[in-house]
Amino acid sequence: MASPQLQSIIQMLRSRPIAETAPSPEEARAMFENLAAIYPVSADVKREKADADGVPGEWIMPPGVSGETTIFYIHGGAWMIGSVNTHARLIANICAAADARAFAIDYRLAPENPYPAGLDDCLTAYRWLLAQGTDPARLVIAGDSAGGNLTLATLLRLRDEGGPLPAAAVALSPATDMTMSGESMRTRNEADPMLDSEGTPQVREAYCAGQDLKDPYISPLFGDLAGLPPLLIQVGDAEILLDDATRFAKRAEEAGVDITLEVWDEMIHVFQFFAPMLPEATEAIAVIGKFVKSHVGAKTPA
Repeated sequence: MASPQLQSIIQMLRSRPIAETAPSPEEARAMFENLAAIYPVSADVKREKADADGVPGEWIMPPGVSGETTIFYIHGGAWMIGSVNTHARLIANICAAADARAFAIDYRLAPENPYPAGLDDCLTAYRWLLAQGTDPARLVIAGDSAGGNLTLATLLRLRDEGGPLPAAAVALSPATDMTMSGESMRTRNEADPMLDSEGTPQVREAYCAGQDLKDPYISPLFGDLAGLPPLLIQVGDAEILLDDATRFAKRAEEAGVDITLEVWDEMIHVFQFFAPMLPEATEAIAVIGKFVKSHVGAKTPA
């Protein structure tokens, strides 16, 4: 049984006022920033802005970590909202568990900048990290939701275009299927307090802008997954993207990828965001930390 704190969080999410008309991208972004302000980053977390060949980014490093491992983090937000700032506390919590520093980016957002702008920014920033001397054997790429999608798509692009892959990757509640064919899009819609399957097509169109929805760089589920580095996927049982995660994990396993899938009972979309308020979130982040530590320094697939 889930902790009682989960119900308090769900109640908070469901109590959000429903606008008569959908908010503009600017309004939605401001709302997300206001939500993140409820969960501020600890003042002792070191944050330093950087320019990754034109992609704005930020180094995040909690106190007491060695920083010998780097996590390249890609934030979520339906490709349309979110920022390094909205996810800074989550990123810092993961870094603390993994004894790592992070480099996170503010990639270009839809609808002003549809696919492939955000993905191109991820590739640019990753290669910038390597050019700065970051050892790929001590580099992990991670992201949540839309950032999980971009994490997996970045891996596929890196593999296809050549160059070093990271030691491992972590995807939290990743969106992998833009055709929305997973059963959980329907069976989990009532249970999911964060995502709505009825609103997902509008998000999809804003990001994909008429592109082939089965393009593997848009829907990684449909790609050739062979040769990817070890992956950890965490997903909640009470979210519409459940099948996006489980089907991707199955295909990755069939392709010979070292894949670890964790389905967290009763948990909601990117529940890790609510650590330390939610005990399960803290526990999941500890798992991420152990996963990262176990793979840095290991050789990645050729």
